Amino acid sequence: MPNLSDIDTLRNRVLSVLLLVLILGTWELFVRSGGVPVFVQPPPTAIAEALWRGFATGVYWEHIAVTLFEVLAGYAIGCGLGFLLGIGIALNRYVAYFAYPYIIMFLSMPKVALVPLIVLWFGLGMTSKIVTAALISFFPLMVNTITGLNAADKNSIDLMRSLGASKRQIFVMLRLPSALPFIFAGLEIAITLALIGTVVAEFLGAERGLGMLMQNMNFLMDIGGSFSILIILALLGLLLNRTLLFVRRRLYFWERFEDGSKNAKPSPAAETT
Repeated sequence: MPNLSDIDTLRNRVLSVLLLVLILGTWELFVRSGGVPVFVQPPPTAIAEALWRGFATGVYWEHIAVTLFEVLAGYAIGCGLGFLLGIGIALNRYVAYFAYPYIIMFLSMPKVALVPLIVLWFGLGMTSKIVTAALISFFPLMVNTITGLNAADKNSIDLMRSLGASKRQIFVMLRLPSALPFIFAGLEIAITLALIGTVVAEFLGAERGLGMLMQNMNFLMDIGGSFSILIILALLGLLLNRTLLFVRRRLYFWERFEDGSKNAKPSPAAETT
C-alpha cells in the first residue's frame, strides 16, 4: 500500500500544478480581453513562443553558456578566496585584527554600485563579469565561514586539547564539520548573488550573455522575449541551487541521520521503560 506521506506529497504537487495552470490561464484571459496592453504585459503564449523560437534557433543556448560560465568561474574564485580568508580570520587573531575592519568597511559598500567601474576597468568581455561574480560571492561565504568556525563547541575543543590533539586535528575533525551548515548556507546565498551580479554587469556592457540579450530585446520592445529571458534566469538559479543541495547531502551526509533521529518516534518498549 502507498505511504500516507507519499500520497500527501503527490497531492501537494498536483495542487501546485493546478495552481500554476490557473494563474497562467487567468493571465492569458486578462491580457487577451484587453485588460492590459500586450506590449506592456505579454500573454503566457507569447512568452512560450519566444522561448521556443530562441531555443530552436540556438540563440539562447549560446548566451546561456556564456552567462553560466561567467557565473561559475566568478563563483569559484570568490568562494575560494572567501573560504581561505574566513579560515585565516577565524583561526588567527593577527589576521582578524588587521584585515577584518577593512573587510567590514568594504562589505558596507553597495557592490552593484561598483559594477560600472569594474566594467570600465576590465572591459566588455567575460573578465569584468567574472570579477563581478567573484566580488559578490566573496563576502557571504567569508562571513559564514568565520561564523561557522567560531561556533564550534568550546567544551569539545578543550576536550580534544586535553587529549593532545593538534590545531590541525581540531580544525579537520571538529571545527570544519561543525561549520559546514554555515558554509553551505553561504554558498547558497553566494550563487544567487553571483547570478544577479553577472546579469547586472551584462546589462551595463557585454558582448554576449543573457543580460546583453535581454537589454537588446528591451530596446526592440520585444517584451515577450524579455520575459522569456527572466524565466531562463529563474530556472538557472533553481538549477544551481538544487545542485548545491545535492552536493550538501553528499558531503554533509550525517545531517540526514540527525533529522531521521529527531523525527523518529520512540518504540513502545522505550516508552514503557
